[in-house]
Parts: sequence; structure tokens; C-alpha cells
Amino acid sequence: MLRLPEKLKTFANNRWLVFVCAMWVQSCAGVGYLFGSISPVIKSAMGYNQRQVALLGVAKDLGDSIGFVAGSLVEILPVWSLMLIGVVQNFVGYGLVWLIVTDRLPALPLWVLCLAIFVGTNGETYFNTAALVSCVQNFPKHRGPIVGILKGFAGLSGAILTQIYLMINAPSEAALIFVVAVGPSMVVIALMFIVRPVGGHKQIRPSDNSSFLFTYSVCLVLAAYLLGVLVLEDVVDLSQTVVTLIAVILIIIILLPIIIPVLLVFFSERRPSVEESLLSGPSNSEQDGEEVILSEVEDEKPPEVDSLPASQRQKRIAQLQAKLFQAAAVGGVRVKGRKGPRRGEDFTLFQAMMKADFLLLFFSLVLAAGSGLTIIDNLGQICESLGYTDTNIYVSMISIWNFLGRVGGGYFSETIVRNFAYPRPVAMAVVQVVMAIALVYYAMGWPGQIYVTTVLVGLGYGAHWGIVPAAVSELFGLKSFGALYNFLTLASPAGSLVFSGVIASGIYDYFAEKQAGLLKQYTGKLLAVSLRTEESLTCVGTICYSITCGIMAGLCIIAMVLSLIVVYRTKSVYAELYGKSRN
Repeated sequence: MLRLPEKLKTFANNRWLVFVCAMWVQSCAGVGYLFGSISPVIKSAMGYNQRQVALLGVAKDLGDSIGFVAGSLVEILPVWSLMLIGVVQNFVGYGLVWLIVTDRLPALPLWVLCLAIFVGTNGETYFNTAALVSCVQNFPKHRGPIVGILKGFAGLSGAILTQIYLMINAPSEAALIFVVAVGPSMVVIALMFIVRPVGGHKQIRPSDNSSFLFTYSVCLVLAAYLLGVLVLEDVVDLSQTVVTLIAVILIIIILLPIIIPVLLVFFSERRPSVEESLLSGPSNSEQDGEEVILSEVEDEKPPEVDSLPASQRQKRIAQLQAKLFQAAAVGGVRVKGRKGPRRGEDFTLFQAMMKADFLLLFFSLVLAAGSGLTIIDNLGQICESLGYTDTNIYVSMISIWNFLGRVGGGYFSETIVRNFAYPRPVAMAVVQVVMAIALVYYAMGWPGQIYVTTVLVGLGYGAHWGIVPAAVSELFGLKSFGALYNFLTLASPAGSLVFSGVIASGIYDYFAEKQAGLLKQYTGKLLAVSLRTEESLTCVGTICYSITCGIMAGLCIIAMVLSLIVVYRTKSVYAELYGKSRN
């Protein structure tokens, strides 16, 4: 029986505590997803046209995705220092934007706001890298669920921060920018010494599956609750008391997963599993090499072993352990003459970039994730062009579906990998088809287009980030996972730079100018001048984005083809990794 100080120490080093705190960090780390809500505020305050707003969106996307520095620093600096760098960047960047928009500073050139948004949004790459690298190392055998849940909470942060903003009841819409600058900084500072690798691969427990089931349940409850809140806010004029109560309940739901580490440490006796005792058995000199091999015990273990008596079970697992060491020894002799790693082993970023599979995944993301991000960034203007006034509801709604897509993408891809040994990019191809269907639906102008597009694009875009990081860690290893992941995140802004900064904004401004010219002809010059000076050239109707959506639907189909090529090329790797554990 452990005493309280020992239990507190065990609690602080529990991998489930790290995972839960990482979820809280991620729940406020995706500030870039609020750009659809803050861009109309910036556009109105600064008098920008849609092309200028699109440039701000591209700066945000670049900041969100250029994580080379974070990916490199995570290998040499402690995780807490990485998160502190992110806090400074987030606070300074969005703090400067808030000061400019609220006229506390004089109006500055567009490039200054672009730089401030880039710096502020780039802070979240440090949060993402710290959380993902720590938790993937702590849960090496649950990569899909871990990545999906963590990236899911990042996608949901837009809806969460919006509810916090509504609870504050600020008189100015610019206060949302202040919430973005201050809120994540406070949360991350409070948790930055907890989120770190803690040797979680040694903490395998039979209750892990139940813990993941509870976590998934909380995710579903959270998504359903937020969706219900959004519908309620859309149809009923809620009092401030009700809004505050809604936000408090939301915070309680987010805090619920802390029950898992509390129960594991304080309300259950510690009985290490056979796998865990084997993992912790080797001496220090042998430990590092043997842990990698022994972590495969759980996957290679036949299902009937769990039903054997303890003595027989331990004997069977010891035999499996010996076979794994023997196989590793044989493999070590065979690979001495090879140049560079094989797929499934540890790659550096440079080595991975020499592989066609890595580049195919990257360009597939450019086309599909870039299209999804274009919709997310322009959602505020899309809603306004269709006649909707409260854009915050739809921005929050796409954040919820983004969240469910990430969680569901991780779960779906893990299922097809574990149960069927199919390559994980199969799931990627499926969601790209779903995105193409949504974009075609909007382009055709069919009824309820904003709802269908918001749901399916949110799900499809989010699923990419529950699938791709796990696939990369399987094909190219965990050693340089931070650098590999952050390189792939460049795909979204690379696509958005063209799809949003050139195609979408160019088409939008073309039709806005055309509509302004028609207004000038039919209602007189005075009204046309008023439209240009006060409303910064606004486009109205489905036509504003229908052509753009049609183009991006075709690009998603091309992305699906690239994903299927990766599936064909890596099917032998996944058969080797997961085929034996499936039999």
C-alpha cells in the first residue's frame, strides 16, 4: 500500500495524467480555427477587401504549419520550454492584433498584421508538437486514438473559445481576439510542467481499453453538447445567465477525463501486468534496445493467452519474448549491409523526403487538406454571402465536425489497421471522396448547402489529421516524429496559398465588383460608392464560392488517387506490421 506522498509522485508521472493535460492544452491550442470569426472583425475595423483578408488567412495558415523550429527543438529542449516559447508567441502576436483593431495602437500596414497573426498562430505549433510527441511516446501502441483525440481537441478549440467569449459578454466583438491572446497562454502555463514523456510504454494496464472507451464517450458527449448548444443559440435568444451556465457545464465536461488517472492511482491497487513486468525487467545497459522489442509483446500475443492461468500465461509470454529477441538478432545480422532505413524503421526528415510514399502523402494533403482549410478560412464570408448574419455559429459548428472527424479518423484508421491489416491511407482516400461530395453539393447550389458543406468538409478535413500523423509514425518511425509531423503540416497552407489566396479570393472579388457595377447602373452612383467604402466590396449569393468549390472537388479526387497509390505501395509494410497480430 503506497503512502500519500508516493501516490502523488506516481500520479504526477502517470501517462494518463499527461494525456488528459495534453487534451486540455489542445482544447485551446487551435486558435487558427477562429480566424473565420475574427476575420470579419478585422475586415470591418481596417476596411480591407477580400483579397487582403485572404492574405491574412494565408499568414495564419503559414504560422499554423511552419513547425520546423518546434520539431527540431523538441529533440534537444525539455517539453516545458517548448510550450513556453509557444505561450510568448501566442500572447505577443494576437495581443498586437487586438491593440491595432481596437485603436489602442495607430493603424499599421497590412504586412504588420500578417506578421502578428503569423507569430501568434505559430505558437500553437509548439503546443501541438509538445503534446503529440509526449503522448505518442507514452502510448506507442495506441497511435491512432492518441493522435485522433489530441488533434480533435485542437480542432474543437474554436467552439470552446467561442463559448468562453460569449460567457464574458464583452461589449465589442474585438474581445474575441483578446480571448485568443490570453486564454491559451494561461492554460498552457498552468500545465506545461505536466505534459512530457514519462516512460508510458512501461505503464501498460489491462484497463487501458476501458480508459480509451471512457475518453471516446466524453468526446462524443462534448460534441453532442456543443452541437445542441449551437442549435439552441440559433433558435432562442438566451439570457446571459443561461449562456454562463452553458459555458460552466462545458468546462466540467472537458475536465471529466481527469477521473481516469485519479482512479488508476488513488482508487486501485497497483498490480503490474506480465507485459509491464517484462518491459521493466532488463538492466539499464540493455534497457533501451530491449524496450523497443518488448513493446511488441502486446500486439504479437495471441488472444487466448489472456484466459490462461497466471503461471501458464507468464510462461507463454516469456516464450514469445525469447522469439522476439531471436528475430531481432537475426534481423540485425541481415540489415548490416543496407544503406539507410526501411519503411517502418526510424527515418530522419531528409531520409523521409527521399521516399516517394512520404511525398505522395504530402501532395495528397496539399490538395485535400488545402481545400478543407480554404472552406474553414472563408466560412465567415461564405455565410455572409448566403445571407447569414451570425457567422460564429457556423464557425463553431465546423469546429465540432472537425473534432469528430479527427477522433473518428483516428478510430476508423486504427480499426482497419488492427482488424484487417489494411494500410492506414485507405481511410485517407475515403474521407477525400466525402470532401469531394460536399464541395460538389455546394457548387450545385442545392438546398441546405451551408449545412451539408460544414458537416462533411469538417469531418473530412479533421479526419486527415487523425490519420496522417499515425501513418507517418508507422512508416517512418518515432525518432524524428516531431520534424516529420511539422513538415507535413506545411501541406495545408501550401494548398490554401493557392486555393484561398488566389482562386477563392480572385473569384469572390470578381463577382463583388460585377455586382457593385450592376448596383451602380440600377440604383445610382451614390449607392455604389457607399457599398465600396462602408462594406469593403461585398459579394452576395452562391456564385461567390460555387466555382471555387467545384475546382476543389476535382482536386480532392486527385488527392484520393495519390492516397490509393500510397496504399498500393505500403500494403506489404502494414501486412508485416499488423498481419501477425490479426491472425
